Amino acid sequence: MKKLILLSLAVLLAFFLVACSASSSEESQDKEKENAESQDSTKDEDNKKEEAKAPEEEIEEEAEKEKPEPQEPYKPLEPAEGAQSIQDSWPEENLTNMPEAQAYGDETERMVPAGETLVKDGEDLTDGPLKNHRLVAYYGHPNSSNIGILGEMEPDAFMEKLKEQTQAYSDADPDRPAIPMIELITTVAQRSPATDGKYYHMTPPKKIDEYAKLAEEHGALLMLDVQLGTDSVLHQVQLIEKWLKLPHVHLAIDTEFSVQEGEIPGTVLGQVNGSEVQEAVDYLTDMVEEHDLPDKIVLVHQFMDEALTNKEAIQPTENVEVVLNFDGWGHSAAKISNYQRFVRNETSQYGGFKIFYKKDEPILTPEEVIALDPSPAVVNYQ
Repeated sequence: MKKLILLSLAVLLAFFLVACSASSSEESQDKEKENAESQDSTKDEDNKKEEAKAPEEEIEEEAEKEKPEPQEPYKPLEPAEGAQSIQDSWPEENLTNMPEAQAYGDETERMVPAGETLVKDGEDLTDGPLKNHRLVAYYGHPNSSNIGILGEMEPDAFMEKLKEQTQAYSDADPDRPAIPMIELITTVAQRSPATDGKYYHMTPPKKIDEYAKLAEEHGALLMLDVQLGTDSVLHQVQLIEKWLKLPHVHLAIDTEFSVQEGEIPGTVLGQVNGSEVQEAVDYLTDMVEEHDLPDKIVLVHQFMDEALTNKEAIQPTENVEVVLNFDGWGHSAAKISNYQRFVRNETSQYGGFKIFYKKDEPILTPEEVIALDPSPAVVNYQ
């Protein structure tokens, strides 16, 4: 009897375990089914989101593609119809050799192709104006007819003459259309100290505004020239920072008027160390990046070799082009020889050449200036 009862309990226990197992299996299957349905639902929702999102992204991408390129803050003067490339119009000898006045001994062959403005082994990582153009500038101060053509004429007549001179360079080298530029002396070196004890006078802001507007209206560039006196390069840059933040405004540094405390500008030849110039280059580089400005130019005027030391410290950046400009006046052959000495052999990127309407003999033509090796990227007239 006991055996029968035990047997019955064993059978009941077996049935109970089988039932539990089946129930657990069903629950597991139900959970798996629910999970699968949940995942499918999530995938459907994600797909719907992606489908909804895709048109929006496509619209944004299309809008970005259709967005116009930012307009350059200058207008190069187009060459006259029929203007010929120097490669097609110059004799083979001129394409191969430097001008006779520039050649030194047996060294007659050009370091770069005729018309090329970038110095040998130099590179330009910017999108600046000098990459594909030449600048033609008129230099001076509106309140003085003794220090440049800018002060000899009323603004409208001045711009007309500047454009006429610029056009001559576009026609002479149509592969590198020229841009007109106003070079305005912004801090004028003085022989007596100002109220702050520094030997310079600041051009009135209204005058700077006037010429900034004039340049903008004519598609020209404005270069602000600082003469330093006993002030530092960097402080002078900071004085004119307001205008340097304008897209069409650039910087020029007049080294010959930079003197030490106790010296008087104009009575001794001033001097600037290249490291001071590089501080200005780096300062403008940061300004361009911070304010999303078009790339800038820093031009350094050099009258004598002693006026600019440590030139190797002056290096371009990804946002700033640099120009070493020869300023001497007098006989054209001597000027060309000094361009060879001070610019061709010493600039890290571009060269510039100044012409004096009343002091040079003879005045070089655009074709003669362009023939220099490397060809000047900036030609300024005083």
